[in-house]
Amino acid sequence: MKKIHVGFLVSYDYDLLKKAIPFVYQDADKIYLAIDKDLKTWKGDSFEIDSGFFDWISDFDKEDKIEIYRDTFFVEGLSTMDCEVRERLMLSNEMGIDNWCIQLDADEYFIDFKAFVEELKQKENYLKPTKKPIQIAAFLYNMYKKVDNGYLLVEEPTRVLVTTNKPDYKVGRKAKQQIEYTRHIVLHECLSRTEEELEQKLKNWGHNTQVNDSFMTKWKTVNSKNYKSMQDFFYIEPEKWKNLIYIEGNTIHELKGNLLKRKDILPSKSFVFGKNFGQWFKYLFK
Repeated sequence: MKKIHVGFLVSYDYDLLKKAIPFVYQDADKIYLAIDKDLKTWKGDSFEIDSGFFDWISDFDKEDKIEIYRDTFFVEGLSTMDCEVRERLMLSNEMGIDNWCIQLDADEYFIDFKAFVEELKQKENYLKPTKKPIQIAAFLYNMYKKVDNGYLLVEEPTRVLVTTNKPDYKVGRKAKQQIEYTRHIVLHECLSRTEEELEQKLKNWGHNTQVNDSFMTKWKTVNSKNYKSMQDFFYIEPEKWKNLIYIEGNTIHELKGNLLKRKDILPSKSFVFGKNFGQWFKYLFK
């Protein structure tokens, strides 16, 4: 049986791992935390990690699954996206590419990870060296903003590429490979932060040069009372996130429970079948 390895990229938002790691801990064989040894972001800014975080790791890691991987991930002269792709490739090699190597960010919470792992175990044939490259995707709900007694989420889930049998990243976790969709959910605490934390993220992440000028004004303005009267929320091309929904819950686990109560939370089986058939046909002769 192949191993289930989960890798997280660790930077200024490291404290979110206290929420992200518990979602995957029980069903992972190994968890890798990739940290720049000089504590530099992809932009080259410095950040700090409180020693209490490592104390939390020691206390939480009862099964000795968590490994810290330190290396140089910031390279002068490379763009933030180039640094991100480079780090993801280095992390894949560290985890061992003959296993299922799942890459997540500190702000991504895989809320049905056990079911996803069971599905991966049925796909071990993909890990044979002779198999063509394939990416496995789940569906991601972007958490837009924390508001009174709940969260505003982007209404339409987006595809998130969480693993591949042959890491060859080109942009973030994207590779020019066939995609196989699964009906599993990741919550992304993408923009649901304090204003100071959000501005730090926008400055340092891989998309830092693409954020549109109107984004922050709209983010500051929207709330649980007016969100239905507003549209176009995406930080790059606004129309890509047309509408928001409001889900009650003051914690991630309350949010998860209330989100899963919705009958329309997952794309239909027929939708996923159609997407997978289209991908199969597209790459049939490649």
